[in-house]
Amino acid sequence: MSVSSITVVGAFDVVGAILVVALMIAPAAAAYLLTADLKKMLWLSVCFGVFAAISGYWLAHWLDASIAGSITTVLGLVFLLVYFFAPKKGLLSVMYRQKQQRTEVSLLTFLLHLNNHQETEERHINHLREHINWQQVKANTVVGLALDNNLITITNEVISLTTKGLSFTQTALEYIITNKDDKIEHLKDDFFLFRG
Repeated sequence: MSVSSITVVGAFDVVGAILVVALMIAPAAAAYLLTADLKKMLWLSVCFGVFAAISGYWLAHWLDASIAGSITTVLGLVFLLVYFFAPKKGLLSVMYRQKQQRTEVSLLTFLLHLNNHQETEERHINHLREHINWQQVKANTVVGLALDNNLITITNEVISLTTKGLSFTQTALEYIITNKDDKIEHLKDDFFLFRG
């Protein structure tokens, strides 16, 4: 910490506040989005900093612009790329996971509805769309997902739970009621649900 403090104080006078703050924050923030391992994070931060310093210098030389501004711009672009495209914490992957989770919750709602209603008219595919109040695209997605996972069968547009679907629904109900992970632990290999 002492060495870092001395370096920062000296760097403020030498290269200016903008470059010091950018080189301290942007590489570390970008590395944090890629890994939680401290050693990897330190190496990634160093790599991002070196890459930004070299490419920023040559960008400034080519544009005849401020070196500090060019390095900061490159760091900003690196951070933005990582922010959007990081595999686990990136904006796009987070949005995709949230969409998947919404679909999975909709599927669970759909299966619980089927489990609660044995009447044929309640399980007719058109009635389900009206009853659960889903749009056509979402209803088709959920029904397709249930069919792909062999959780339902459709006969004459009447939906029924398969043995696998019934077993899954009962286990999901136990999990919802007890909130104990051991209730669903054995399902994680067979089903896409509850994977976070």
